[in-house]
Amino acid sequence: MKLTGAQIIIECLLEQGVDTVFGYPGGAVLNIYDALYEYSNKVTHVLTAHEQGAAHAADGYARTSGKTGVVIATSGPGATNLVTGIATAYMDSVPMVAITGNVALSLLGLDSFQEVDITGITMPVTKHNFIIKDIKDLATTIREAFHLANSGRKGPVLIDIPKDITAQINEYEKREPLPIEVVCKMTDEDLEKAVEMINNSQKPFIYTGGGAIHSNAKDQVFQFASLCDAPVSSSLMGQGGYDNTDKRYIGMLGMHGTKTSSLAVSECDLFIGIGTRFSDRVTGEIKSFVPNAKILQIDIDPAEINKNVRVDHQLIGDIKCVLTKLNDKVKKKNNSEWMDKIYTYKEQYPLIQVGPKEDILTPQYVLETLNELTNGEAIITTEVGQHQMWTAQFYNFKEPRQFASSGGLGTMGYGLGASIGAQVANPDKKVVNIAGDGSFHMNCNELVTASKFNIPIIELLFNNNVLGMVRQWQRLFYDKRFSQTTLDRPTDYIKLAEAFGIKGYTITEKSEVRDVLQKALSADRPILINCVIDKDINVLPMVPAGTSIHQPILEIEINDE
Repeated sequence: MKLTGAQIIIECLLEQGVDTVFGYPGGAVLNIYDALYEYSNKVTHVLTAHEQGAAHAADGYARTSGKTGVVIATSGPGATNLVTGIATAYMDSVPMVAITGNVALSLLGLDSFQEVDITGITMPVTKHNFIIKDIKDLATTIREAFHLANSGRKGPVLIDIPKDITAQINEYEKREPLPIEVVCKMTDEDLEKAVEMINNSQKPFIYTGGGAIHSNAKDQVFQFASLCDAPVSSSLMGQGGYDNTDKRYIGMLGMHGTKTSSLAVSECDLFIGIGTRFSDRVTGEIKSFVPNAKILQIDIDPAEINKNVRVDHQLIGDIKCVLTKLNDKVKKKNNSEWMDKIYTYKEQYPLIQVGPKEDILTPQYVLETLNELTNGEAIITTEVGQHQMWTAQFYNFKEPRQFASSGGLGTMGYGLGASIGAQVANPDKKVVNIAGDGSFHMNCNELVTASKFNIPIIELLFNNNVLGMVRQWQRLFYDKRFSQTTLDRPTDYIKLAEAFGIKGYTITEKSEVRDVLQKALSADRPILINCVIDKDINVLPMVPAGTSIHQPILEIEINDE
């Protein structure tokens, strides 16, 4: 059948199983939005307040559902407003397809109104991008974009479509989505060497990253840890990939990891990295990272092998595939002496948050109460900063895709949009965005999106009136010169929430926490909670950048008098 380019776009989205898109209309995408009007009974469009919010919503939708997020924006500033969201998805390997409009073909390269070379701009932060110059290539390109976004190491793909292409007529024939090949490139010799390393190990340590979640390998990871009889640590992106309530789990590793995990790494004889890229925030000083152990890295992306850390052996492939093969060959081990030592460390070095004063309201108390009231089953998104680390430390994630946060790029302003996408993708789940007041101000306009569509997220705002993480660094490394990190903003968060049509609550005391959280969790509407905390509650443990992870700071003296 013959369709316009805009209709072909929507038909191709339907082919890929897309039923929800996020975006913001404009001149170059008018034809696409006209087609969305025509197909409104098949595709839901969520109109955000800003294109960046739309990109983060598509990201949150993808992370918490396993589907591909789709975002649409117009040319020029509409397209460039997506860049931060695209880069966020790229750094964390999130499957996303961004569709941007552009000026007509005849106007390209002439500095036309709202023209920008978005493919050039996004080349470093996409798996691939396309500009359509012939309508005959449109359907094939869209199909390829979805295939690329989900093949191998997942990530964002951008398609730039000039306006006249969306108006032209062409033949369209429905196709089934291209099959996704499961990558498992290891040889039998590779596998046998890995099995030998594991079987010979007496003090193994397992570290899981986001790759374990992307490959849906939770069961295989759990079985592997049991067979190896090893402690398990997870990266920020790996939260939920291994049940945080399981006795083997020892918390995060690295800059804000637990003392137990740093001791385990210093004493292990085999470090097994699963679906992780060995970020500098995890390794600290490279030469002292794993001092007494061999390293086995399992990852789908060959480019990650020996990129940051030299490894002794590697297995390239989809995590689920690799672990399935390993689990068939690894002998069931009994490392009771090693595990008893790990359990002793867990008892000796629990995560306990203290403030500068006695009996103060702490984020730990709030998050542990939230964890209790939700039975650890809520989907949690975060902004970036101290609250992000507190969330990873004190909320017990039991399942994959419960946690969405900007890890690699560290994007302040990410969480609110992501929570909207997560709630749209998971209407039967309770979704909470944990924010700091610094991040909140960056994209607080997306409260209107939650309000307009009655998306019942909870915006839990830790309000300390400072840029807490930066201030913490200034305290430790800049002789308490708190340059531009004391915000002192006069924002009335309850009035702001009400202005957007959202119910607001304030918490200032421990005694208020349970009641307010219960009210918010039982509400079938968006809620904002202004949780006022002391500006000098810090994230601990902490390993200064570039130093050994084996010497974390466990206490910061507060003496500003």
